[in-house]
Amino acid sequence: MSLIQVRNLSKTYQGGEGVVQALKNVNLEVEQGQFLALLGPSGSGKSTLLSVLGALNPPTEGEVIIDDIPIYELSEERRADFRHEYIGFVFQQYQLIPYLTALENIMLPLAISKYSKKEQRDMAQSVLEKVGLGKKGMRLPNQLSGGEQNRVAIARAIVNDTVILFADEPTGSLDSKTASEILELFQSLNGDGQTVIMVTHNLENLSYVTHSVEIRDGVISKKPEPVGGRL
Repeated sequence: MSLIQVRNLSKTYQGGEGVVQALKNVNLEVEQGQFLALLGPSGSGKSTLLSVLGALNPPTEGEVIIDDIPIYELSEERRADFRHEYIGFVFQQYQLIPYLTALENIMLPLAISKYSKKEQRDMAQSVLEKVGLGKKGMRLPNQLSGGEQNRVAIARAIVNDTVILFADEPTGSLDSKTASEILELFQSLNGDGQTVIMVTHNLENLSYVTHSVEIRDGVISKKPEPVGGRL
């Protein structure tokens, strides 16, 4: 059974010039442990698809089933709980709180958890070390490089031991060396069993993923296929 099943998914918006169809009858399956790249040019619908898969953006038609749960049949409150339990997001702009330290930013998803403050801090420190920033937990975001801020955002996304990690153009604002380091980190997390779905327009990133699928004009051109010999 696939971890994620997308069935007959469509998404429309009301734009200034009328109805815009961002996704058109999308069908997709993602297996546990894949590192999937969603490829496509700007405006193709890949970021919209990511937001729908991430339980943030209800589709106009169709359904999304994650771990046998039809997520858009859940109430808004229960869907928020689902996101907290299952999903981590890494956005291109990182969205770190500027007046909180790296460690405090990572602890944010744990604020409503059952863990004590000490346990939350220990968990945050553990993932900070996992992303290679073990000694920079007390620094503010503006005291970190772009690549380091990205690593903090990744640590925040996985601190809950989430099932799926979503990343929307995570290397878009980075130089090539730092981008490679971030992609290697995603690859390492995937090697440890983390399911990763990444939006990208850069074909060079395919050497890091296990599978890819292309989206054009809101339509998936083919089912996910293995990439670069990584299975």
